[in-house]
Amino acid sequence: MPRIENEPKLDFRDVLLRPKRSNIRSRADVDLNREYIFKHSKKTYNGLPIVASNMDTVGTFEMAKVLASYGLFTTIHKHYTVDEWTNFVSENGKDSKILNNIAVSSGIADQDLVKLREIINKIPGVDYICLDVANGYSEYFVDFIRKVREEFDKHTIFAGNVVTAEMVEQLILSGADVVKVGIGPGSVCTTRKKAGVGYPQLSAVMECADAAHGLGGHVMSDGGCTNPGDVAKAFGAGADFVMIGGLFAGHDQSGGEIIETNGKKFKLFYGMASDTAMKKHYGTVAEYRASEGKTITIPYRGDVNNTIKEILGGVRSACTYIGAQNLKEMPKRTTFVRVYQQMNEMYTPFEVPTTST
Repeated sequence: MPRIENEPKLDFRDVLLRPKRSNIRSRADVDLNREYIFKHSKKTYNGLPIVASNMDTVGTFEMAKVLASYGLFTTIHKHYTVDEWTNFVSENGKDSKILNNIAVSSGIADQDLVKLREIINKIPGVDYICLDVANGYSEYFVDFIRKVREEFDKHTIFAGNVVTAEMVEQLILSGADVVKVGIGPGSVCTTRKKAGVGYPQLSAVMECADAAHGLGGHVMSDGGCTNPGDVAKAFGAGADFVMIGGLFAGHDQSGGEIIETNGKKFKLFYGMASDTAMKKHYGTVAEYRASEGKTITIPYRGDVNNTIKEILGGVRSACTYIGAQNLKEMPKRTTFVRVYQQMNEMYTPFEVPTTST
């Protein structure tokens, strides 16, 4: 018989951060750097744990260079060739900050492992691997993590996506250092509509972070951040890293075609399970599956530096409101206030896509 979980589960838009007494004088006094030691790789991370998504319209080499200058991270999309990786590192390898803030992304097919092995063997300075699938609940995915962990025991592995505590524990015990949390919250993801599957992102992060931290692991909130305030809420919920897609799309450093309409510039942004992405990279949509992403046009935003400053400024501001001197203190200082539906309907995203196809 089917079961219903009656306890409410919440998305970012369902809550606000409750302000608290604070002795912080200025946003400039807030420290957003975090230091982590990863469970399996034993590597130490030090930086601002905001991550550009491994979508081909976001996780580009150009994006990585700019984000790394701020200490932010980029999961490079998996469709770059080995030669493109080699050229990028040969041009930028002297900047250790870039190599310390990028990950090689991979799917879980046999050819993906061959390509991952070739990139890592040719580029020893890249120490992060992002294993990315839409459905992290398959036994094949778990086995693939074990295989990659065995072969690359000194590398830090991000793996996902899942949304429940028990699966977070499974992936960590199988070799993942950081588990990506999120099914369906992304602005161009349609899994919740096409498959009816998902989990409200705020509750998913809170429950999964608790499970991961109990095992000495970490979590990365992936999707659902439509404005800087959502990024702050994700950290307040216990996320160690926050992955962003749509907020980093539409810039000079982003992928995606530029389109001009009535004298205005737009850029394409699409989910990696959309018709657009599958036809671009695989030639067609397989007959056995449905597209679980959409393609939209968003206003051209220019240089990404301005957006980075808006996001970091928003998170710093949130810290001053709740009395968190640094990012590490945010979960301890966070109290969420439920937002009733009438207010929820007034919520507007940071930037609303103008058209969709």
